[in-house]
Amino acid sequence: MKVLITGATSGIGLSLVKLYKSLNCEVVAVGRNPQVLSELAQLDIDTIALDLLDLAACRNQFKQLEQKHSFIDLAILNAGNCEYVDCENFDAELVKRVFDANVITLANSIECVLPLLRKSTQAHLVGVASMASYIPLSRAEAYGASKSAVNYLLESLAIDLLPENIAVTVVNPGFVKTPLTAKNDFPMPFALEADDAAKIIHQGIINKKIEIHFPYRLSIPMKLFALLPRGLWRKFAQKFKKV
Repeated sequence: MKVLITGATSGIGLSLVKLYKSLNCEVVAVGRNPQVLSELAQLDIDTIALDLLDLAACRNQFKQLEQKHSFIDLAILNAGNCEYVDCENFDAELVKRVFDANVITLANSIECVLPLLRKSTQAHLVGVASMASYIPLSRAEAYGASKSAVNYLLESLAIDLLPENIAVTVVNPGFVKTPLTAKNDFPMPFALEADDAAKIIHQGIINKKIEIHFPYRLSIPMKLFALLPRGLWRKFAQKFKKV
């Protein structure tokens, strides 16, 4: 199996790269950290240093990739970032940065990888979002909104790709211990190690799940909270605000 993973030099992406390599898959790791990419290359992993916001560079790199690999069976689009909003000093540039990192990079990746997936007989497109998209949360105006956009984009894409037999899966993880979440200044209930998250995602992909969400101890309550009337949730959500 030929697997392409973006956001491959840190956190969940890096764990997924190592997991699929251990399963004897041909892995293409796309990321921006040159040191990590160099280390992965020494493990006989094909690496691409790429800023996914640069659409022209993406198109060029993926054309070269197509010449080398001809097709991709599984694309896990994991690149992203998180910043939290200070409502007292609302920063529109922050919102743009988060949307660029989480939504625009995803769109660029989809455009470039679809031609490769279309050449596979077992094509599967996986996008990593977040369960933050389930319900509005304090300070998550940018991150939650961007991950809601990711969910909608992928769910719509799944409808349009169904006639082509290209499976689409959305991953909505809870807290995972990564360099990104290490910056969080609030409790992270039921946080998982990145390697454990990668194993759950891998199993979900094997089972061709439409949505992979974990841990259930957090995702199920959040799905239930999403059923509350909006006014009630707004009052209840005050309990989760950082003091």
